Amino acid sequence: MKLYDDKYIKNIVLLGSVKSGKTTLAETMVFEAGLSNRRGTVEDKNTISDYHEIEHERGNSVYATLLHTDWRDYKINIIDTPGLDDFVGEVVSSLRVADTAVMLINAQYGVEVGTELNWKYVEQFQKPAIFAVNQVDHPKADYFGAVESIRDRFGAAAVLMQYPLNQGDGFDCIIDLLKMTMYKFPAEGGKPEKLAIPAAERERAAELHNQLVEKAAENDDELMELYFEKGSLDEDEMRKGLKIGMLNREVFPIFCLSAKRNMGSGRMMGFIDNVAPSATEMPPEKTADGGELTCDPAGPPVLFVFKTLVEPFLGKVTFFKVCSGTVSEGMDLVNSATGETERLNQLFIMAGKNRNQVAKLAAGDLGATLKMKATRTNHTLHGKDAPVSLAPIEFPEPRIRTAVVTGDKKDDEKLGEALREIQTADPTIKAELAPELKQLILWGQGELHLNLVKWRLEHVHGIKVDFVEPKIPYRETIRKTATSAYRHKKQSGGSGQFAEVHLRIEPWEEGLPDPSDLTVRGKEEIDLPWGGKLVFYNCIVGGVVDAKYLPSILKGVMEKMQEGPMTGSYVRDVRVMVFDGKMHTVDSNDISFKIAGAQAFKEAFKEANPLIMEPLYDMEILVPEELMGEVMSDLQSRRSVIQGMESQGRYQVIRAVTPLSEQHNYSTTLKSLTQGRASFRCSFKEYAPVPHDLQQKLTATGA
Repeated sequence: MKLYDDKYIKNIVLLGSVKSGKTTLAETMVFEAGLSNRRGTVEDKNTISDYHEIEHERGNSVYATLLHTDWRDYKINIIDTPGLDDFVGEVVSSLRVADTAVMLINAQYGVEVGTELNWKYVEQFQKPAIFAVNQVDHPKADYFGAVESIRDRFGAAAVLMQYPLNQGDGFDCIIDLLKMTMYKFPAEGGKPEKLAIPAAERERAAELHNQLVEKAAENDDELMELYFEKGSLDEDEMRKGLKIGMLNREVFPIFCLSAKRNMGSGRMMGFIDNVAPSATEMPPEKTADGGELTCDPAGPPVLFVFKTLVEPFLGKVTFFKVCSGTVSEGMDLVNSATGETERLNQLFIMAGKNRNQVAKLAAGDLGATLKMKATRTNHTLHGKDAPVSLAPIEFPEPRIRTAVVTGDKKDDEKLGEALREIQTADPTIKAELAPELKQLILWGQGELHLNLVKWRLEHVHGIKVDFVEPKIPYRETIRKTATSAYRHKKQSGGSGQFAEVHLRIEPWEEGLPDPSDLTVRGKEEIDLPWGGKLVFYNCIVGGVVDAKYLPSILKGVMEKMQEGPMTGSYVRDVRVMVFDGKMHTVDSNDISFKIAGAQAFKEAFKEANPLIMEPLYDMEILVPEELMGEVMSDLQSRRSVIQGMESQGRYQVIRAVTPLSEQHNYSTTLKSLTQGRASFRCSFKEYAPVPHDLQQKLTATGA
């Protein structure tokens, strides 16, 4: 395998909604380049990209897959991503290392929810983009309707490069506006015949060509002068202007194709070769300390790990981008996160599950290696003499949760190890043992995402698990002042136990002055691990309780705050004043005062007008305008408070605040209400009081 110069390496990521044809296009591009002797299909479960068993079962992509082609002395690295929003982590990590995003648009539907969601990440990473309107051979294809939806959503920067002459069942011709040529494809697809544009299309083609020329010219002063001077630009000048426009994200070229019939993919690949930017033409990488790293093959060796995958029978596969320098087999690099030295025992370029071993990889290229000891996603590997740490990928927070239980308690330890491995491969999964809930909580992006974890646990790790509805992490607090006294006395021969504690509790608020009616001899402010605060005062006078017992009283209070008197939930935002008590010279000890403190706190808490609080989450739902009514009605049934709405093309963004207790199965419900055309994001907002009727119910059941 030849070592490509960085300027001849193009890294693209295929993005789009489910059924937009990403995997089919990836398969066709590899076939078109002659690197595969057959074109597999999703239906036949034999594509290079979708090779995992779960992808064959589901009939769509679950993992982002790295492939490559050699096309006219260029190397195009292709990352085929899942179309389902549940697997957004695969999209985000792929975009981080790609240089151009190819957005596939289904010619029947135009811009869809999946397009909108992917575009947010394209904008976040500030990547150049190409739109490829696919399936123009479908009987219901509406190419110009799809183009209109692109321009409605993404603006005038979206510019036509081509259009189909005869979309639908008879599609076989593309009018190319850069080359001003008609491409006519054979019935089986493949290499087209180049023909003159038919007379009936010349006027429309000339008008669209002029629009393309103007778009290319306006990105460069020199080209603009040439355009004014000549009234046009030649093909090379247009390519130059379009590249500048793509880099500035002021030009988004639109292509048309039928990936399934291999019509138009080769022309788009040629454009990627000649116009789409390479890694060295992209802005420098950002480092963790705010600096920059230039993509230069002559620079120091630096790798960034964007994906980790644990394969059965193979172990951990580490995917990386060479961000600087040239790396070779046997090279030792330092992990900036761990300080450990890792050896690149083998280097591969990937074609799905197939690995092609290479001796070297240069800056800008994507590759993989095996058997990395302590390196995982988001880690930087660098040469010993040039330490650097690249800015990490910021993955979206998980949106839904479930509780996980094993069928056999003997598998609990094995389950923990398996989940750690799964989280290493997928940073958008989070597993936590919640002591408060006494449950193992698994967080993910959606029902399908969590079901994928379950599938891996059962099929890869051999652990039978069930998902059960998780408990809600309520909080308890108080609304008024209360006082109590508790005497603990126990006599059972020999030394006994004795302690008496008098205390007062009050609601805590920021800026509250110290009590003026008590003598404050000591004060301790504790930021509670579960949120909120405890302020503990020593207001003992006259030595009725020795100061050495105050820590034991505090310990008793803290123990009771970890299992609140109302529902067993954590207690927060309380201040406690110990102001009196009694002790015995022989029978008093730490355990006695801890028990007395806990019980005094419990009795006072119940008299202090206790309040149960629930977690609220900010939600953002992206939904087609015509389906807003159903989504709004469902939100209102979940005690949501609508914060606002705004238009986004043909979609609406609904912002609401919803209790966590009302979100169970929301992902499934939303998909059902909108036929899978809506998506949502959520993040923790705050704790707020539950309604009175719910508090009564929770108190009666103990939550």
